[in-house]
Amino acid sequence: MSETFQANGIITLTTDFGLDDAYVAIMKGVILRIAPQARIIDYTHGITPGNIIEAAYLLRSGYRYFPRGTTHVVVVDPGVGSRRRAMALQTPDATFVGPDNGIFSLVIEDAQHIWGCPPQMVELTETRFWLPQISATFHGRDIFAPVGAHLASGTPLAALGRPLSDPVLAKRTTPLPLDGQTLQGRIIHVDRFGNCITNITTEHLDSYGIGPRLVIEIIDQQIQGLYRTYSDGPSGIPIALIGSSGHLEIAVPNGNAAQYLGVDIGDKFRVRRAAEQRQPAG
Repeated sequence: MSETFQANGIITLTTDFGLDDAYVAIMKGVILRIAPQARIIDYTHGITPGNIIEAAYLLRSGYRYFPRGTTHVVVVDPGVGSRRRAMALQTPDATFVGPDNGIFSLVIEDAQHIWGCPPQMVELTETRFWLPQISATFHGRDIFAPVGAHLASGTPLAALGRPLSDPVLAKRTTPLPLDGQTLQGRIIHVDRFGNCITNITTEHLDSYGIGPRLVIEIIDQQIQGLYRTYSDGPSGIPIALIGSSGHLEIAVPNGNAAQYLGVDIGDKFRVRRAAEQRQPAG
């Protein structure tokens, strides 16, 4: 794949750093010292600290909308300074840099689905592409930002380290089948409106024959039916719909679903066909 890849100089940054501290600005400074012509885009810095599943989802929800040749630097790294590997991977469309902790699980899944094979992957072992001094707590500055800058400037992926064939894959990125008609899902992101995005996609629903007359069981609530838009549902009551990323969402029109239901990232729920009766999820 790397032979056909052409870097375009665009670098996106995805972190859980927030914007109150200088961490993001420091990473941008490192990038610009190496690649002064780089165009840096803040993808998001609002990921829940250390939440790998949320990072994987948010990355997947948008990376395909960037121009071919973009480099995505992702730093959600609760294991920084440990024995976890640093990695980079490449598809014909994009390059990704970050810790090998599962944040690229959905990118790897997409590559297999779209291109029919896994992306080219390397463990970052060539220290000449890093900063001279490596902190145990800020690999975003010392490893991932400089590697991203070199990739965006045209450095071949293979030059950055040895091939990697066993990346860490995050758990809970796919729903759990409970029987032939019921899926157990999880909330993987709560957006600023309180909408609860789940790990169940339209493909999952279709594969289990769960149509628009579905029933969601979450905490002590039942949510029936699938709406097309937020405004189609009754105000102030939880509804289900398929969001812009193709994932099943729980929302409260003119309200906050996460607060209404008392749920958060990682919480479980069940979805089933409306015709089937099941015990409420505990």
